[in-house]
Amino acid sequence: MLRRVNRVVLIGTGFVGSSYAFALLNQGITEELVLIDLNKEKAEGDAMDLNHGLPFAPSRTKIWYGDYKDCGVADLVVITAGANQKPGETRLDLVEKNTKIFKGIVDEIMDSGFNGIFLVATNPVDILTYAVWKFSGLPRGRVIGSGTILDTARFRYLLGDYFDVDTRNVHAYIIGEHGDTELPVWSHADIAGTTISEWTKNKSAVNRDDLNQIFLNVRDAAYHIIERKGATYYGIAMGLVRLTKAILRNENSVLTVSTYLDGEYGHNDIYIGVPAVVNRNGVREIVELDLNEEEKAQFANSVQVLKKTMEPVFTKF
Repeated sequence: MLRRVNRVVLIGTGFVGSSYAFALLNQGITEELVLIDLNKEKAEGDAMDLNHGLPFAPSRTKIWYGDYKDCGVADLVVITAGANQKPGETRLDLVEKNTKIFKGIVDEIMDSGFNGIFLVATNPVDILTYAVWKFSGLPRGRVIGSGTILDTARFRYLLGDYFDVDTRNVHAYIIGEHGDTELPVWSHADIAGTTISEWTKNKSAVNRDDLNQIFLNVRDAAYHIIERKGATYYGIAMGLVRLTKAILRNENSVLTVSTYLDGEYGHNDIYIGVPAVVNRNGVREIVELDLNEEEKAQFANSVQVLKKTMEPVFTKF
């Protein structure tokens, strides 16, 4: 009997999508990768270019330009398609135009017989992940957004750089909206098991203003990058590959993804970034951090901003 191979379908081969495909190939995570884009020639060119790198890849990956019928037996559909964030535009400004785009995409994917897992990266990611869940009819755990996985990575990187510690030994989360209302969970931030507050004791060069500025740099990172190069794509592509690996290899990894709350953190009917256990079935469970009162208030504000933005849009669908 032939072994069932993993198939990933990528919808959208723009900056984020093509960066994701390149990183996925380099890590040898899936056996099949299908590229779909409205710009057929661009997607065909990407497939050709990626295939030419196969002699240097760690394992064999079959890569081709396809269509929505290829989603029927896919394990994972990754959506990076949609309108891009422009300079001066917030992620939430994108909500209505991208929701319309997603309705058509998801309908075509579900018509193929798809019964796998959705991974959404297009902004505003929390709202569009909710849209995919609504439009697809799949269980909530099988529709995942990239959430604050990149914000958390930026947070860990900047803290590691500030304290001169390997970022892999920094454990800290950004939760909430992937955007302007996100928040740092300082109450659970630690370096090698030592809380940040303990770590900073007797270190005169460390002050709270520096730490607050680190968070602001995390929150506003996309704006700074967009001003300089027009778009962000390498970091989020690596985050999507990390999520793909956690799913296809059934890792039960804890990652800050956008997932559906049904009473967790005291909120309902919202997709938002929180730590969750991710495996072959999608989100296995949500990890509820014991937030302090300030963090609870900030998180509640993030939920309300998302719900207020979503409400006028979803009355049209």
